[in-house]
Amino acid sequence: MGPPNPPFSRGGNQAEPLLEGERPSQSPGSRSNQAVCIMSTITGMQSTAAVPAAPACPQEPPELYRFRIDQYEEMGRAGILTEEDRVELVEGVLYRKPMKKGTHSIAARATAAALGRVIPAQSYFVTREDPVRIPGRAGMPEPDVSVVKGRSRDYAEQPEGGDVALVVEVAEKSLLFDQTGKLSSYAGGGIPVYWIVNLIDRQVEVYSSPGPDGYRSRQVYTPGQDVPIVIDGAQMGQVAVVELLP
Repeated sequence: MGPPNPPFSRGGNQAEPLLEGERPSQSPGSRSNQAVCIMSTITGMQSTAAVPAAPACPQEPPELYRFRIDQYEEMGRAGILTEEDRVELVEGVLYRKPMKKGTHSIAARATAAALGRVIPAQSYFVTREDPVRIPGRAGMPEPDVSVVKGRSRDYAEQPEGGDVALVVEVAEKSLLFDQTGKLSSYAGGGIPVYWIVNLIDRQVEVYSSPGPDGYRSRQVYTPGQDVPIVIDGAQMGQVAVVELLP
């Protein structure tokens, strides 16, 4: 494998989340631009004479309110959110989970079964659509498949990012979100390996070497190739790409 690729995360043009109580900063000329915008409007109302074109009025999107994990969990305990709502918390924002098509379910079941055949049951367990707590990123996403350290009975509370060795998302309509928002959340939570079973391009994307800005390594496997199953730095086995695709 060559040198690590640049981190894979959200595009550079996307706005970063605001900290609690923080307001969007204004550029030095933003106030004057607003004044020109207002004055040109008033002038236009008073006279029909030609007026020099004013700069476009600066636009600021509404500020998002981002939930903390404890707020999200409390909404569940209070019955404000139920299983029927089908939402998950990613980077402090609630997202509605799309309905699963047959092809999505086939791929998720096949991936869980393939990992289950290889993962040592005395040290890890494979689970499906269970939440993973990522406190540092205000997230509680529900990956399609997870490989978690220890035994299921060890977790009266949901596992945190440090307890998870590998997560998998099966992606069709959610592909862009899985490659950006979910990826940032999983990498920020320190989850070592992230797979995307990409049903659109019929390939498996494997991300590894997480950091605060994303994953530093990305490998793509296509039909005819085998995906290495790496758990805590050790390769436990491999699975053919065609086994994971519907």
